[in-house]
Amino acid sequence: DAIRSKGMQPGVWLAPFACDKNSKLAKDHPDWIIRNDSGRYANSANCGKFFYGLDATNPEVRKHVYDTIYRAVHEWGFDVLKLDFLYASCLAGNGKYDNTMSRAEAFYLGLRTIREAAGDETFIIGCGCPLGSAIGFVDGMRVSCDTGPTWLPEFPLPHWDNGTLPSLRGMLRNTLSRSVLGHRWWHNDPDCVLLGNTTKHTDNEVISAASVVGMTGGMFLLSDDMEKVSDARLSIARKIFPLTGVTAVPLDLHSSMNCGMPSVLRLWCTEKNIAIDDIDAHSFEVNVTSRVLREQASKLQTEVGWSPRNNSIDPYSRERSCFFVAPGLGSWTVASLSNWKPHSTTMSVSFAALVAHSIQDFAAMGAPKDSISSKFGLGEKSENGYHVFSFWSSEYVWIPHETLVDNSPLVKKLESHQTEIFHIKPADPTSCQYIGSDLHFSCGFEVASFEAGAKRVLIELKNNYAKKGSVYLYLPDGKKFYNATVEVNGTASSMEVIARPTLGGNDGVVVRIPVVITGTGEGKDGVVSISC
Repeated sequence: DAIRSKGMQPGVWLAPFACDKNSKLAKDHPDWIIRNDSGRYANSANCGKFFYGLDATNPEVRKHVYDTIYRAVHEWGFDVLKLDFLYASCLAGNGKYDNTMSRAEAFYLGLRTIREAAGDETFIIGCGCPLGSAIGFVDGMRVSCDTGPTWLPEFPLPHWDNGTLPSLRGMLRNTLSRSVLGHRWWHNDPDCVLLGNTTKHTDNEVISAASVVGMTGGMFLLSDDMEKVSDARLSIARKIFPLTGVTAVPLDLHSSMNCGMPSVLRLWCTEKNIAIDDIDAHSFEVNVTSRVLREQASKLQTEVGWSPRNNSIDPYSRERSCFFVAPGLGSWTVASLSNWKPHSTTMSVSFAALVAHSIQDFAAMGAPKDSISSKFGLGEKSENGYHVFSFWSSEYVWIPHETLVDNSPLVKKLESHQTEIFHIKPADPTSCQYIGSDLHFSCGFEVASFEAGAKRVLIELKNNYAKKGSVYLYLPDGKKFYNATVEVNGTASSMEVIARPTLGGNDGVVVRIPVVITGTGEGKDGVVSISC
C-alpha cells in the first residue's frame, strides 16, 4: 500500500524452481530435487553459491510453485514478479518424477503453472529463462547476461567469457543482438543501467549503456541508491526517460566485425497525422482505457506478427522502428553510432542508408503526405541538405546535398566505448524547424506541440517531469529575429546563435534557448515562445 500510494506498482523477486542446498525445503523434500544421470543432485549454477533445481514434472513441486506464486500475488499484493533461474525446472538428468516428459514439456508445465497462479493481470519478468519456451507466458524477458561494475568480467572471473558472465560488454552485446525480439514476444529487459560511481564504468560507458537502452526501447531498470547518484550521472538517465517503446534497427547486425556487437542503430520519427484524444499532449503518459489498450495491442500483433496463415504483412514495414511526434516537427532519422573498441577510432556509416526513407513508409504510418514529399523531401535526396544534431555533445552541423550525391559517409571520431546519437532532418530554408534538444534523446518526444508562423514560434514542452537543458531551432530569417522577444515559462529569456548554415542563400540561423521545466504541469511551465 505504501508503494502504491506513491503511484508505483509493487514487485518482488522470486526463484520458484531454485532450491538452496541447506534449505528446509531440501531437507524435507529431497524427492523434489532433480538428479543427474549419476544419481546425484543436479547442480543448477553458482550465483555466489551452488543450488538445486526443483522437478517440474512432479505434481507436488508444481503445487508448491503454484501456492508460492498465488500467495505473492493474491495475498501479499504484488503486481510485478521477477522470476529468476527458471531453467532450474528442466535440468538435464534422468532422476525425475516423470522421465517420459522431455525437458521442453517439463518447462512448459512449469511456466503454465506460474501463469495460472499469477493470473493474466500480473506482469511477469522471466530471467534465466530459455527464450522460445516462454513465448506467451511472460510479459518481460531478460535478454542479456547480468551487467557488472566493469566492462569485462573482473578477476577471478575469466575476462574472455564476456558473453555470459556479469559485465557491461556482455549486457550490451546481448541487448543489441536480441533487440528484434522486443515488442514482438515481450518487452525486452536489458538489465540495469548502473549509474553509481561505485562501478569502474567511465562516463562514456554509462552514456553508451543508456543510449542502447533508449534506442532499443525495451524496459529501463535502475538499481542504484538514487540518493547517492551524482547529478551528472542522474542527468544521463533523465535524458532517455521515458522510453519511446519503439525498437531501433541494428544496421550492421550481420556485418559487424566486432564480435557480434552492432555499432549502428537507426530509428525514424514522423509527426502525427491523426489527433488522439486519449493522449495528454502535455504529458509523457498515455491515459487510455484498458479496452483501448487491448485494441492497440491486437492491432500491433497483427501488424508486426507473422504466421503461415497470415503472410500479408510487409516484412520491411518501418512501423516498429518509427515513433510519432507532435505535428509540425516533420520527419527525420535518429541514428546512434558506437565505438566498442578499446581505443579511440574514427567511425563512419553510409549517410544514404540513414536518410533514404520511402514516401510510402511514412504515409502508411499516418504522416501527412504533403509534409513528406514536398516540405521535407523524404524519399529523395534533399536539395537543401540536412540539419544534423549530435545529442550527447549538443553539436550542430549542416550537411549539404552533395554529401549524398558523392556517397560521402557520416564520420565521427569516438573515444573508447563512446556512443553518439545523431538527428538527421531534411533542411527547409523557408520554414522554422525544430532541430532538437538535450532534454530527451529522441529530440522530439519531449515536445507536446510546435507552431511556427511568420512572426511567432511557440513550443510547448511536456512538463510532467523536471528537466533542464536547451532547445535548438532553425530560423529562416535571422535578421527578422535579431530583436525578437524570447520567453520561457512566461518569463523573459534569450537565445544564442550557434550556427549560420548557407541554406538557399538566405540569412538563416540556428539558435539555442535555455529551458528549465519544473515538472509541475501547471501554467506556462515548459512553454517557449519567440515573437518579433
